[in-house]
Amino acid sequence: MQYQGAQVSIGADGTISAIPEGVGPEALVEVGRIKLVTPEAGALTRGEDGLFRAPPNDEGAPGALPVDQNAKLVSGALEGSNVSAVDAMVSMIDVARRYDMQMKVLSTADENAQRANGILSIQG
Repeated sequence: MQYQGAQVSIGADGTISAIPEGVGPEALVEVGRIKLVTPEAGALTRGEDGLFRAPPNDEGAPGALPVDQNAKLVSGALEGSNVSAVDAMVSMIDVARRYDMQMKVLSTADENAQRANGILSIQG
């Protein structure tokens, strides 16, 4: 059954419900359920594609985490970033300035070495 144009809602337990277009709320249909899990610290590994995966099971197949009955979903909420954009930008500027200073020091050291070689070759 397709629910194109339906009003979709997601419950705190992960239940996805839909009210088909043109029908009242009494026609609420459970479409599916989002599996909510709480992995233990260090249980997930990050793949090369940036996705986190559960450790493989005994047969070597991709592992699955058990459902956490205490986990709740907050529908319509936006998760905040754990990085301050301003602090990150200031840090990047600081790193760029330090890099420039170090490059100038290396350039000056190289020039001094070339001058010293020139003086030694004139005297020798």
